[in-house]
Formats: sequence, structure tokens, C-alpha cells
Amino acid sequence: MKPPRPRTHTLRLLLGDQLNPEHSWFATQDEGVVYVLMEVRQETDYVLHHAQKILALFAAMRAMARQLREAGHRVRYVAIDDASNRQSIPANLAALMAHYGAEALQYQHPDEWRLDAQLRKWGVEQAFAVQAVDSEHFYTTRTELAEVFQGRKQWLMEHFYRRMRQRHGVLVDAAGEPEGGQWNYDHDNRKPWPGTGDAPALPPDARPTHDHGALWATIEAAGVKSFGHPQAGQLRWPLNRAEALACLNHFIAITLPHFGDYEDAMSSRSERLFHSLLSFALNTKMLRPHELVMHAEAAYQAGRAPLSAVEGFIRQILGWREYVRGIYWAHMPGYDERNALGHSAPLPEWFWTGDTRMRCMRHAVGQSLQGAYAHHIQRLMVIGNFALLAGLDPAAVHRWYLGVYIDAFEWAELPNTVGMSQFADGGLLATKPYVSSAAYIDRMSDYCGGCHYDKKQKLGDRACPYNALYWDFFARHEGMLGSNLRLGMVYRQLRKMQGPQLDELRAHAAGLRARLDTL
Repeated sequence: MKPPRPRTHTLRLLLGDQLNPEHSWFATQDEGVVYVLMEVRQETDYVLHHAQKILALFAAMRAMARQLREAGHRVRYVAIDDASNRQSIPANLAALMAHYGAEALQYQHPDEWRLDAQLRKWGVEQAFAVQAVDSEHFYTTRTELAEVFQGRKQWLMEHFYRRMRQRHGVLVDAAGEPEGGQWNYDHDNRKPWPGTGDAPALPPDARPTHDHGALWATIEAAGVKSFGHPQAGQLRWPLNRAEALACLNHFIAITLPHFGDYEDAMSSRSERLFHSLLSFALNTKMLRPHELVMHAEAAYQAGRAPLSAVEGFIRQILGWREYVRGIYWAHMPGYDERNALGHSAPLPEWFWTGDTRMRCMRHAVGQSLQGAYAHHIQRLMVIGNFALLAGLDPAAVHRWYLGVYIDAFEWAELPNTVGMSQFADGGLLATKPYVSSAAYIDRMSDYCGGCHYDKKQKLGDRACPYNALYWDFFARHEGMLGSNLRLGMVYRQLRKMQGPQLDELRAHAAGLRARLDTL
């Protein structure tokens, strides 16, 4: 006879971005607790997702379930093709609570507002106990940023970042002053990567390779829709904590020393240059932000990486990442609907194919479609730059970014897109729109060489679209942006162009915006 199944008193839900095997939940084994992970259409379908993103999340969730079982925990894994799968988190939970006769449900606080609202609403309707606990991941609480900036019109990251450095004793001396005498080394992080001469060689890719062709076939057979390239089920991302730690150690030892210099560089010869490729592991909680900060600071203290590189990396983790999370929770719901500039153009078709004659966009969009990844300057100053200049609907841009990138979860992606990239929040997050003509892209990359368009021309069939769109953008939005002190030089130059020169540029830009699909 089979031994009787242990009585279950609690189900504990783990979402797809809660894959931290070191959470305090797992410190002890309890036969009365069942951990639940589920693959549901609710989560694959709320936006159209990249094939690699769906595959990576499912593969990582399955790896987490195996690890928990091997550690002696009870696990119920609901696969996408299970006959009993109701394809919604609340419906599956209700069925599982009844199946196990459980008395309580626990879940870690979701990081996305829609899931948090859904689980809270569902929880209050149940007769059994429902409890939410901390994910034990972030430096800050959801509400901390709002408390810091209460009553302020602008929520500037630099103020928050310095406060975080002092509070956590990161790169500061005993008196709380910054290591090296300054807080921010951003001006040292803007070098183009020439790829020749004395330029540092690109580091090897330390990510493991996984063959998940069978899983991908299961996902397709279940009817899940996606876009981008599934790469026949081949994955180049860490899928468990051990693999993520190996990638972190490789970055700190090999890549971090050059990260700062080339943080803003772009190259057609490399998708990643000196970026860490840790964001998927970090945002699924295989790694903790504290670990990244601690390892980077230790590398500086040991003389293995320069201060400018270490500070730049820590600023992204301790500063920017915590900051955008605070922005998200302070302004949801509704932040995703902001459109301060009134932009409404649909995405060009080549956002789904990469088939454009603009070489910078062809490379940045193309690699996004190929591997579900582009680094932050490609996202901001190539794709986002074009979207803002062309007047694309920020909600459509947001959905594309959320779907295409393997590391995109709404709490992190939405403020970066709506606030930083598209200025759709009217300047709450960014002090000015992050736009440029072809000159910036040419300075920071090799994209302009061999492009169909001429980076120096403003008018004509071969003129780079960024040039006319740039001046037209500021002319169209002078009523809102003309008094911005950071844009004084732009508007002084624009006033000098008044008359036939500006009229021609604006007419050319209008023509470009009318035929975005053909660029």
C-alpha cells in the first residue's frame, strides 16, 4: 500500500519571477506545505511576448521546481498542457486549495500591480486565510521612494541614489562622503568602443547553453502565441541560481573593469559589449541586488576594477533599479496610460521584423527579435529615441518593450519606457526628453557606416530620418518644452532656423511620419 499523503495545511504560490531558492520559506522542510508553480495563459497572453522570454521563464520555473523537490519540499507544478490547468492563477489556486484541503494560502508580494491587485481581490473573497509575505529581494519597500519625495514636483534619481549609498554604506567613507570625492562618474562612462588598436577585447559569453526544443514544442502545441525567434528551443541564459552566480563571478572578474568606459557604447559587431547580461537572473530573483553591489564594491577595494566602472554599475542596481520600482508603485494604476505629448502613431511594421533601411534600428530591433535582448543604450537612444521623435503611441511602445525583452517585467520596464524613454509622464522621472539626431548615434556607435541613409543630410531621400524628426519634435512640442532650462540651447538654435529652413525640415519630417513603414 502507498503511504498516506501528508495532510496539507498551507499552499505557497511562487510566481515566475520569484525563483530565489534562498528565500526564508525554504530554510526548513514542512510536510504540510505544498509549493505551487504554474504555467498559465493568463501570463503568456496579457501582452504578446517574445518566444525566448516565454521559453526561458518556463524552463527556469521547471528548474526551480526540481531544485525544491531535491531539497525535500513538496511541489505541485502545473504545466501549460496539463488537463487540469485552468490557465488562470486564481482559478488554479481555488482548485488546488480544494484538492489538497488546505487551510491557508501564502504568496510573496508580486512586483507587478495587476497581479498584486488580482491576488488581493481574490484573497478577500476566500473563506480560508490568505497571507502575503515579502519577497526578500529589494533594498527598499514599495512606498519608500514616495515617502522620500513627498511634496516634490520632480523625483530626481540622483538625490535618492546618494541617500541609498549613505544608508547602506556603499562606496562611502566613515563620514558618509563618496569614495574618490564625487558621487557620480557618469561623464567617464561615455566612450565609444573602437574595436581596434588598444581597445579591450570583448569578453567571452559565459552564459550556459540549454536545449529546450521539447519544451518549446509543448508551448507551441498548447497554442501560446509569441513573436521573435524561438531559436529552435536553444537558450543562452542562466536558469538557476548556480548558473546565475557563475555568470556574476565571470562579469566581476572579466568584464566589469571595462564596463564603465563603454557603458553607453554600441557596435554592430557585438550585441552586449561589456554589459553584464545579469538582468534576467536578477529580475527573476535568482540573484539578489545586494550580491551584485557587494561583489562590485569588493572588486574595487581589491584593485581589480576602476572606481568609475564600479560606481556606474552600482548606480544601476542600488540607484536606478530601486528608483524605478518606487516610481512604479507610487504611480500605478494609471502610469501606463500617461501620454503627456499626445503621441498616437502605431508602431511601424518593421518593429516585428527588423526590416528597415536605418542600420541602427535594423541592428537594435533585429537583435531584440533574435535573442530577446538589447542593452540599455540601444533601448533608449536608438529604439526609444526613434519612437519618441516619430510620435509613436507610448502605450504601444510600452507593450512592445514589455513583450520583447527577456528581462522586462512591468515594474522595471514601464517607468523606463513611459518616463525615461518616451517622456510620456511629462517630466516626473526625466528632466528632459532623451532624443538626439544622427550625430549622437554616430559618435557612440559604428551604425552609421554603410547605412542607406546619410548621417549628415537633413533633407532628401537619403537623409537620415533622425535629423529632420529631431528638429520637428522640438518645434511641435515647444509649448510644453520651450521653457525647460536643459533645452535652452536647442530652442535658441531652433529660433535661428525659423523660416524656410525650418519649414523644409518640418515638411520632410511630416512626410517621414506619414510613411514610417517604408523607412
